[in-house]
Amino acid sequence: MQSVSNQIQSYLANASGIRKMFEAGLELRKQYGDDQVYDFSLGNPDLPPPPAVKAALEKIAARADRPFALGYMPNAGYPELREKLAARLSREQGVSLPGSRVILTCGAAGGLNALFRSILSAGDEVLTPTPYFVEYDFYAANAGGVLRRVPTRQPGFELDLAAFEAAFSERTRAVILNSPNNPTGRIYRPEELAALAELVRKAERKFGRAIFVVSDEPYRFLNFDGVEIPSVFRYFEHSAVIGSYSKSLSLAGERLGYVAVNPALEDGGELINALILCNRILGFVNAPAIAQQILLECLDCQVDLEIYRRRRDAMAAMLDAAGIEYQLPAGAFYFFPKTPTADERELVEALLQERILAVPGRSFGTPGYIRLAFCVEESVIAAAAPGFRRAAERCRRGGGTGA
Repeated sequence: MQSVSNQIQSYLANASGIRKMFEAGLELRKQYGDDQVYDFSLGNPDLPPPPAVKAALEKIAARADRPFALGYMPNAGYPELREKLAARLSREQGVSLPGSRVILTCGAAGGLNALFRSILSAGDEVLTPTPYFVEYDFYAANAGGVLRRVPTRQPGFELDLAAFEAAFSERTRAVILNSPNNPTGRIYRPEELAALAELVRKAERKFGRAIFVVSDEPYRFLNFDGVEIPSVFRYFEHSAVIGSYSKSLSLAGERLGYVAVNPALEDGGELINALILCNRILGFVNAPAIAQQILLECLDCQVDLEIYRRRRDAMAAMLDAAGIEYQLPAGAFYFFPKTPTADERELVEALLQERILAVPGRSFGTPGYIRLAFCVEESVIAAAAPGFRRAAERCRRGGGTGA
């Protein structure tokens, strides 16, 4: 008899390309050793947290013997942290955001799941530009929704406004934007959001329902060229910003994120109440107490951006040497280069022969590309460069899987 639901069985049968690379990496490490495998598959920040995090942990440990030191707090998070975070986000987003419009969540993923559960009904559609973060499909489905992919304009991955206009329908309930983008590193320009806002308002009038624009921003601090990252609050009334401290504080395992609801949203208080409820009933209950207490001490800290900038430059040099076409990422810590063959899996397989791990672009809804994460030491990128060049040359000769 079948133990697993049909839906989850289908997910397992079409496992994420990222997960497949992770498993391939484990086998290669067993065979060759950790230092002989060059893993660009996972966006797992390797930098240690800033020193302030260690100091905060020591403070938390010193008071851990007090009653309720690590106990439940309100489901939305510690009130003082909500206020402090709202003040930070007010500066960042260019609005006056009260603490009552912010809740703490179990990472950005927990925030997205709580938000989709709050706003989606069965059959509602969520639009997202491609390439996109692979888990969005599952997050929408968890709430009974359906993710609809909207192609971008190549080669720069700009929003294709005509494609968006054609994608809106009576079922559209949300648009999710990820800027800086995973996997491309693209930062959407103010004029792109302004034009998209006109289309959203037009669709809202046509179909008689609110369309929420959700900005997923865990990589906001990784802005290498200091360009403006426009706030969705400025352009869309029905909007929310979701972020996390997984990358900026290198606390991915602590699972701390947030949802901020546009202060201009007329029924925003009702949406916050729905988010608090969904945060609880989805099983998160509240964001981790230790992580929240760390953030109270470290809200204005972050890892060294310059380290990631040097790594970006090192990976660009590796791709240049291999003759691979790419767009230099403006943010995040990924490259999404075009492959020499139409089927990017040929290059992925050729790279595996060189013990280099990359993720096929079809995992992000865009075949013909691969994703490379540069949250690794520069020495790893340098050591991988000769093998990367050999793999690219074999693909160009039509021997991607040969010796």
